[in-house]
Amino acid sequence: MTTLARKKILIVEDEISLRQALFDKFTRENFQALEAKNGEEGLEVALKERPDIILLDIIMPKVDGLTMLKSLRRDEWGKDVPVIILTNLNDAENVFHAVENNVYDFLVKSDWRLNELVERVKNKLQIS
Repeated sequence: MTTLARKKILIVEDEISLRQALFDKFTRENFQALEAKNGEEGLEVALKERPDIILLDIIMPKVDGLTMLKSLRRDEWGKDVPVIILTNLNDAENVFHAVENNVYDFLVKSDWRLNELVERVKNKLQIS
C-alpha cells in the first residue's frame, strides 16, 4: 500500500457545515482537501486540480452532482477519477445514474460515520 503522500480530495457539497466537517477531517488525515459548493464549481476545480478522489453530493444549486459527474466523465482525465456519491437520496433512479457513470461508492448521508468514510477513501486509494 501507498503512504499518504498528500493525496488530493475534492469535496463537492452545498451544505456548509458538512463540507467544513469533511474538509477538517480529511485535512487532519493529511489529505490536501479541496472544496466546492456546487457542481459547476466542483467541475471547474476537478479539471484544474485533478484530485485523486471526489466526494460528490447530488442535490446542489446551479449544477447538480449527477450533471457534474456526466460532464466529468466526458473528460479524458475525469473518466477514471474515483467518485463517491454522498447524498440524502437513495431512490433507484439516482443509484442507477450513479452506477451508470462509474462511481466507486454511493452512500446515503444518514447511513455512515466520518471515520468509515475516511477508511473507504483510504481503501480506494490504497493508503495504509
